[in-house]
Formats: sequence, structure tokens, C-alpha cells
Amino acid sequence: MSTLHFTDANFKKEVLESDLPVLVDFWATWCGPCKKVAPFIDELAKEYAGKMKIGKVDVDANSKVTTQFGVMSIPTIVFFKKGKVMGQLVGAVSKLDLKRKIEENL
Repeated sequence: MSTLHFTDANFKKEVLESDLPVLVDFWATWCGPCKKVAPFIDELAKEYAGKMKIGKVDVDANSKVTTQFGVMSIPTIVFFKKGKVMGQLVGAVSKLDLKRKIEENL
């Protein structure tokens, strides 16, 4: 399974109503630290397929959900379970940090 793309239009169904825990990476194409984290997100999406949904929200194209969850700086990675925010990481984090946080939220 590859990294999913969440939008203002599908966020409620794909993230908030998901049976699986969800990792959402709020990012933008022009963001340097976002590009650093992107390969980790893609690798973890494959590794945790079937256990956790992993996807991205382009903040420039999806201002509604970006504002709704108070994302002020990017990358911001938010963990959801049963429609609730369970935690978040802000900034360029390591793959190990991401993995630890995923394990906490499974």
C-alpha cells in the first residue's frame, strides 16, 4: 500500500471515520523539511499497510482541514484514532521517531 492523499473533500471519510489508526502528514511542495520526511512516510506506509493508514495533506490545496486542526508550521504529523487526535510531531523528524510514535498509536 502506498501513501494516501487526503483532501478537504475526503478527510472525514478517510481519516475521521477510519477503522484503522491514521497518520496524516501536513506538508507542502515548497517545504524543505517536508521533503526530508517524505521518504520515511512512504516507507512506513508500506511497512504498516493493513495496520495503519498513512497519508498526506497538501496544506496549500486543503486549507479547510489544515485550519481545522490548527496546523501552523509544516511538516506537522498528526495521529488519529477513532476520529480523535492522539498526538502530533512538528518539524523534520527521524524515521525512528516516527516509528516510535506509530507504535504508540497502534
